[in-house]
Amino acid sequence: MNRCLITYEEIPQGTRYSSAGLSILSRRLKELRVLPYSAAQQRHEAVARASKMSIQGMQPKLSARLNVTEGRFDIVDTGGEYILKPQSDFPEVPENEDLTMKLAASIGVEIPIHGLLCSKDDSLTYFIKRFDRTGQGKIAVEDFAQLSGKTRDTKYDSSMEQVVHVIDTHCTFPAVEKVKLLRLTLFNYLVGNEDMHLKNYSLVRRDDKIELSPAYDLVNTTIALRGVQEEIALPIDGRKRNLSRSLLVAYFGKERLGVPDRVVQDVLARLESAVGEWERVIKVSFLSDTAKRSYENLLFERSKVLFSRA
Repeated sequence: MNRCLITYEEIPQGTRYSSAGLSILSRRLKELRVLPYSAAQQRHEAVARASKMSIQGMQPKLSARLNVTEGRFDIVDTGGEYILKPQSDFPEVPENEDLTMKLAASIGVEIPIHGLLCSKDDSLTYFIKRFDRTGQGKIAVEDFAQLSGKTRDTKYDSSMEQVVHVIDTHCTFPAVEKVKLLRLTLFNYLVGNEDMHLKNYSLVRRDDKIELSPAYDLVNTTIALRGVQEEIALPIDGRKRNLSRSLLVAYFGKERLGVPDRVVQDVLARLESAVGEWERVIKVSFLSDTAKRSYENLLFERSKVLFSRA
């Protein structure tokens, strides 16, 4: 049996998507054709079109629209509703990001529609729907680098305490958003995402309310980059490595975020109960067996730290 590239559910041999997976993109979508570009060609196109992309970053990116009638993604320069990320110099990042985003969604982190797309060389490309586009046009989004007066070159020159300050300063209901930030911070620690710099946090205005945007760029960078020494991109109490439960929960969660103890315990309990299910999802993901073992081992080690009562 194959597995759906969007939902991971079992599907018949010779198919790539389940009907449930296709319906996530559109209820009218009956098939999703192979992207007619190899990974190398996608990277070439990404470089050629970079000046026309409103979203930049280390990973190569392409803008695309879903052509429901033809059952395919079309690469475009303007008006894109999706971002495509092909294979790059870092191994298995599309598979890694797709899996990590699914794990985040399972604990209540808001995640855009996303999945994997087969390219003409049989490589997998990651796709994600843009949350800053609607049928009525663009919606207001600002990342935390902009809100902190930082640039792409200084996006690491900050701290998690400064992230909290941005939320306190700009969000309509800061207490609600700080619970979301705690959940996301603990999640990123567990899954080895040590690249959450200021441009990977954004605020969005929806229904006259300013709040944290859906999460994006969630990747287990520890196994993707290898040899990573830091455990977090922006320091907590000046520390980027050897993080402890006390630092993450007591200091950051309760003291700096001000999240009530009962809520903190609820967040921790949901995370701890999810880890067992995450192991099953990792096993059926599209990562290689070696990468799956690395992901599981890191999750096991970080779980011992975060959920230890000692």
